[in-house]
Amino acid sequence: MTTRGVLYVHSAPRALCPHVEWAVAGVLGVRVQLDWIRQPASPGTWRSEFSWQGEPGAASKLASALRGWQLLRFEVTAEPCPTAEGERYSATPELGIFHAVTGIHGDILIPEDRLRAALARSVQGETDLEAEISRLLGKPWDDELEPFRYAGEGAPVRWLHQVV
Repeated sequence: MTTRGVLYVHSAPRALCPHVEWAVAGVLGVRVQLDWIRQPASPGTWRSEFSWQGEPGAASKLASALRGWQLLRFEVTAEPCPTAEGERYSATPELGIFHAVTGIHGDILIPEDRLRAALARSVQGETDLEAEISRLLGKPWDDELEPFRYAGEGAPVRWLHQVV
């Protein structure tokens, strides 16, 4: 059984780019050569996008292989398959790594125990419920990565058309 996914390297210093390729190749077991373009949101950094196919769990292995590099911003997604839910990982130098399980339509699925814990912390006055839910949905990571997601000059763009 295999799944498919995408690795988005939103920003990496030039010296780190070959190391990213080696890490991805090590996880997927195939030679990888990414197409790097400049990242206008962070001068001096580069970005790339890579569609991959592998065993369920490959997204977590990719995220683990890349998470230790301080200046790297990335996201890894995996589509659901018959034996595994979908996944999304987001990482930034400031926030660290975020993980979410995703459903067949890409929605983040928050486990019941995590919702109950967020509610309990809110009731006890430890935190604000809205902030807790926002964190469970990965909003701080989305807010930080959004400027890096926009296609820069020369970036591949996928046009999506809404069917009504």
